[in-house]
Amino acid sequence: MPIQEVKKIWMNNKIIDWKDAKIHVLTHALHYGSAVFEGIRCYNTIKGPAIFRVKEHIQRLHNSGKIYMIEIPYGVDELIKATKELIRANGLNECYIRPIAYRGYGEMGLNPLNAPVDVAIALWPWGTYLGEEGLKNGIRAKISSFQRISPNIMPPNAKATGQYINSILSKIEALKSGYDEAILLDVRGFISEGPGENLFVVKDGIVYTPPEYASILPGITRDSVIKILKDMNYEVKETDITRGFLYLADEAFFTGTAAEITPIREIDDREIGNPGIITKKVQERFFDIVKGREKKYEGWMDFV
Repeated sequence: MPIQEVKKIWMNNKIIDWKDAKIHVLTHALHYGSAVFEGIRCYNTIKGPAIFRVKEHIQRLHNSGKIYMIEIPYGVDELIKATKELIRANGLNECYIRPIAYRGYGEMGLNPLNAPVDVAIALWPWGTYLGEEGLKNGIRAKISSFQRISPNIMPPNAKATGQYINSILSKIEALKSGYDEAILLDVRGFISEGPGENLFVVKDGIVYTPPEYASILPGITRDSVIKILKDMNYEVKETDITRGFLYLADEAFFTGTAAEITPIREIDDREIGNPGIITKKVQERFFDIVKGREKKYEGWMDFV
């Protein structure tokens, strides 16, 4: 999906023009994928623009940095403040937000510890990742031939740029095969997640989702959906899911900052819901929350 340019970007504690946000071709992260990032959304609520669970996202950015020994020179509160300033500078009510901390120019080679750490925040208007049609009527998914990275290869609980090559391979394979999205298995052969989304499965009124040890990225939207479902009195089980169980599911849906709540109507040519009742209910509740219509969850929204 093309990026819609806006006026300003935040780089290393300065708000600069979009066109001036440049890096050197020998930036370490460009060659080795040595960067950590986040995806966050700001929604236009009934009380004005608000960022969804921004503190949890920025904390996860710091956690990813800790795993990769990337020392981020700005604290959580500083980056939240900078994000709000940038939204105001661009005059946006809704946007997708991309903070990134990356090893910059000055060192080359596999020892990155002396490379400087640069930080940037970009944002732009961006609709739902898998399309409005998919959001309404569901998408077609394919089990990927590419396996999800395992903890002793790269830490799946970190959101680092380099490891998304794994996701790109599975995404391209799915698209080239005529599907909208991929589903990856973990090293043990159990369901893990999508290339950039967590997965939920509904069977006989119970909602299942792969556990953290299934090589997933613990999603902020995933965590939100678990809380929402429990508040709606649905039983949620974090447990291993087999491929066969997935094929026989009553419903399935993806969650993520970019994907939001996207129903899955078909997996490997097996029909799965269209979309299902529980999927529709949680999707409706989620959008009520992010639009500020649910006072109970107002604490998840940080107003700009």
